[in-house]
Amino acid sequence: MRGTPTAPARGRLRRAAVSALVSVPLLCALLPAGTATAASPDARPQTRPQAAAQEAVRTAGAARQDARQQTGAQLTAQKRQNAPTGSRTTEISLDRLTPSVPGKGDTLTVSGTVTNKSDRAVSSGEIGLRVGPAMNSRSAIDEVARRKGYAPGADGTAVDGHRAKTALLPAGVSRKFSMKVPVGDLDLGGSGVYQLSVTLTAHTKAQPYDQVMGVERTFLPWRTSASSPKTKLTYLWPLVSTSHLTARTESDEQQTSVFRDDDLAEAIGPGGRLQQMVELGADLPVTWVVDPDLLASVDAMTKSYEVRTGDEGEPGKGQAAARQWLKDLQDAVRGKKVVALPFADPDLASLAHRGRAVPGALSRLRPATELASDTVEVILHTKPSTDFAWPYEGALDSSVVQVATSGGAHHVIGRSDSFQESGGVPYTPTAARPIGGGTTAVVADHRLSTAFDRDLSGAGASTQAVQQFLAETLAIADQVPNQQRSIVVAPQRMPTGSQVRAMAQAVEALSGGGGWTQAVDLTEAAKAKPDPAARRTVPGGGEYPRALRGQELPTSAFEQIQRTQVKLADFSEILSRKDRVMPPFGNAIDREISNSWRGERTDAANFRASVQSYLDDLTEEVGLIPKSDLTLSGRSATIPVTVQNNLRQDVNGLVLRLTSSRTIGLEVGDEQPVVVTGGHSQSVKFGSTAKANGLTTVTAQLYTKEGKPYGPPMTFQVKVTSITSTVLLVIAVGVLLVVLAGIRMYTQRKRRSAAEDATAEAGAETGTAPEAPEAADTRPEPDADATGSVGAAPAAGSVREPNTPSEPSSSPSEVSGHPPEHPGERGADTSGESSGPRDTGEKVDR
Repeated sequence: MRGTPTAPARGRLRRAAVSALVSVPLLCALLPAGTATAASPDARPQTRPQAAAQEAVRTAGAARQDARQQTGAQLTAQKRQNAPTGSRTTEISLDRLTPSVPGKGDTLTVSGTVTNKSDRAVSSGEIGLRVGPAMNSRSAIDEVARRKGYAPGADGTAVDGHRAKTALLPAGVSRKFSMKVPVGDLDLGGSGVYQLSVTLTAHTKAQPYDQVMGVERTFLPWRTSASSPKTKLTYLWPLVSTSHLTARTESDEQQTSVFRDDDLAEAIGPGGRLQQMVELGADLPVTWVVDPDLLASVDAMTKSYEVRTGDEGEPGKGQAAARQWLKDLQDAVRGKKVVALPFADPDLASLAHRGRAVPGALSRLRPATELASDTVEVILHTKPSTDFAWPYEGALDSSVVQVATSGGAHHVIGRSDSFQESGGVPYTPTAARPIGGGTTAVVADHRLSTAFDRDLSGAGASTQAVQQFLAETLAIADQVPNQQRSIVVAPQRMPTGSQVRAMAQAVEALSGGGGWTQAVDLTEAAKAKPDPAARRTVPGGGEYPRALRGQELPTSAFEQIQRTQVKLADFSEILSRKDRVMPPFGNAIDREISNSWRGERTDAANFRASVQSYLDDLTEEVGLIPKSDLTLSGRSATIPVTVQNNLRQDVNGLVLRLTSSRTIGLEVGDEQPVVVTGGHSQSVKFGSTAKANGLTTVTAQLYTKEGKPYGPPMTFQVKVTSITSTVLLVIAVGVLLVVLAGIRMYTQRKRRSAAEDATAEAGAETGTAPEAPEAADTRPEPDADATGSVGAAPAAGSVREPNTPSEPSSSPSEVSGHPPEHPGERGADTSGESSGPRDTGEKVDR
């Protein structure tokens, strides 16, 4: 090929250049020292070696220059080869086509933009229209939508007399065009979908003859008479958003809400996505599908709220927008059908595939459905239907259906790409399919539901999407003209602003000038007579889309959620005002399994962690104040343990237990109930009995009524010193004295008895009767009872009190500041500020 060097030529050039570069140093080395290398007026004539060296250098330079030129020519040729040519030289965008569904006597307005995509100027030319034959099948529409470039014959015939002139188009330049054509001049035939092509006819210097330099195709629905019967069409209008509210609330009486961000204020504000959904949907015959969490979040924004992205927060600024949005929504849904999803729009497929293995994971699904009804009714003042479940992108299998019905749904919204027909039905069947067990699958049409999923920020893409949607619906109506069917459209959950506008334009065009569809709500569509030829078997687990399964929440997420639920349930049992804790956390747990986390695993994990962390912080506000080691200086004493409550509400339902590591050395009393007012601490006292000296570890632990440990245990050391050697000596001496006193009394009685016997014998010998003795004085004489001089001995088994001179001790008031109390009684309520640990070596109340 001319201008393209061959491989051998390039090789010879490289070898010549290398040889020259190598030869120059060698030749220069052969030159005599001091020989000049540059020509000058005084230079001597060159020698043969010098001339050869210079010639080699010139040859190498020429070779390099030739190689660069040939390489540049090759790149230029390659660039020209890849540049758009022929009908792809320019790009045509059809920005406006009105009316979308023309009627007899209408004038069609076609406006757009043509852009030169090549590197060469395009001459002035003409924009024209071409009309192709009618298409009465959906497959024919798909084929036209996929076609690229101009195909003579396939793109129809030109519409004579209607052309728009275009000026010279330099490379990369765009120009607007517009034309008006009476519909009668299009020469349309019978009813059907017609291909409408917009072409640019011009030329370039490289191709100096006029030809089609660009083409854009669209679809023109044409109906000569109203269809009978009309196809029933249900369009879902989803009001769904990502999760914005957190579990955290302020401690004020109003419980000021805390948001993760303030993005919702932008979405419901003027021009926002959700604001457009409400404004455009108000006048459309659609079925509103609402996530109650969105309503609850916006309702919270009507009052003061805080936005916290880190440790610090700032006041939210969306109050006015929130109030206006809710008012507009209330007006928009008045008299319309409203379907409420379970609160926070749970990911049913994730629950079915990953959550069912975790006990209790499904426990909040039915409460979320009940909460949905209450929320919508309170905020929108209308009774919603909660009988529908909508899995992510309508993907179904048997396990997803089971989870959906466990939440109370009797209708499951699927999509035809996952509920594919297997019987070869040659037309689009009715959406309703009974699938057994009293459950109905409402199968939305896949192509209609995804018609607006693409990027529609450009006017041309939006117009194309609207026209193709209208063409598809007309093709469905023409499939079986005499059989009425009910079709459902379930678009993406969170369409962008441009997608919302395109959807609204399409629905408005159908309701305004279509004539082949009849709008019905979702409840009526679910009750439609099923098509006997349509598939009614729920897909198996292996048919669930692999790409969607990869976006699901992992099993570990449900395990973490379950731990949070259990901890929340235990925490709520001790609260006097559960209503301040349960709703915020319960709603946050619902948000943890929302469909909005699809594809956002990191954000989902961070949200779950934030809920768990905040719950941990709250539970730690109620706990035991650490104690220092104690010294027990008596056989029995009272051990106080302080429970602190830093919450803003009272807690009850806890019990406190003390456990001694040496029960032989120290026994403590039974468990005691705990009741602490908000922001205070309470001292709970336990009776104890010492049986032996030594060091004992005492463990204090709070428990719930169900016997579950609450918070971490607290341990402290108790040193028992009441059973001393002095006490033992006193006891031994006392026992000895008692024994000696008994012996002495026995001896005295024996002597007295012997004396009486002797007197009686003497009287018998003399024959005189003995005199009656005087009443004996049983009191011991001073010299007869030594115990009387030293005082009575202590009773056996008694011990010296710690406040005796031999064993000084502090009184109860010296330890606690309060008079002695009975074991088990709670001490006086103390303020939260007096919660520090006692000094080491404190003595406890006895």
